[in-house]
Amino acid sequence: MRSSSNSFVRKQLASMPHSDEPSLTKILPPSGWQSINIREVWLYRELIWVLTERDIKVRYKQTVLGFAWAIIQPVMMMIVFSIFFGQLARMPSDGLPYPIFVYAGLLPWTFFATAISGSATSLVGSSNLISKVYFPRLVIPIASVGSGLVDFAIAGVILLLMCLWFGIGWSVNLLMAPLLVAGTIFIALGVGIILAALNVAYRDFRFVMPFLIQFWMFATPVVYPATLVPDHWRWLLFLNPMAGFIEGFRSAFLGRPIDLTAIGISLFVAICVFLIGIAFFGKMERRFADII
Repeated sequence: MRSSSNSFVRKQLASMPHSDEPSLTKILPPSGWQSINIREVWLYRELIWVLTERDIKVRYKQTVLGFAWAIIQPVMMMIVFSIFFGQLARMPSDGLPYPIFVYAGLLPWTFFATAISGSATSLVGSSNLISKVYFPRLVIPIASVGSGLVDFAIAGVILLLMCLWFGIGWSVNLLMAPLLVAGTIFIALGVGIILAALNVAYRDFRFVMPFLIQFWMFATPVVYPATLVPDHWRWLLFLNPMAGFIEGFRSAFLGRPIDLTAIGISLFVAICVFLIGIAFFGKMERRFADII
């Protein structure tokens, strides 16, 4: 009985195909558009904080004026624009003193411009870290945007003091500020992570960013009011999300009526750009370690 069973096993083994080559398993990156694992990014929130703190320290390390630079940039731009646009060009300011009118627009714009500039170059600047250890790459541009919030908060305090100086009282409209800040963060992150991914693959994009930021600024009502645009075309202006947010900041800090429609349009566009940026970043992320 045992010999018959052994012969059966030998026949089965003889009938099986044999190969001298070892089995090979190929591990390939997923193709197509990939979603970002938001839960994984949340688990690395401490790393986001560490990188944000690092960016803040690097920015102000061994500086003479320190955090005063957060005030100097928007204040100097306010002075220049007040001279050329307020005094010489007689740009309207909706009945408000032009210096505080333009500063209220420069406050969110400076944060936005700094955020997309920092996040766009953040991946290339952290190439050594990316090529050596795994972590969600999205935390690097997030940290770059987060570091700009410190400057934004300092400049925001100056705007509140300017309101008292020009006799403009604080109003309940200030409660809208957190929503406007969140919307600005969404659009800054959306644009910033797209530019960050493109800058890894095509390094000449860093030369495009200054021109893009400058053009975007003059397409946004920073130095002029949105009321210069005819009413029936104004909704097109607010498809530029920074237009609605900047007008919202002026309404929040300067006690003007709040245009909820404009803020709603801008917030919707900002969220759409953010989601597109997340999807595009997920598609490009798998190549970062190889080409950076």
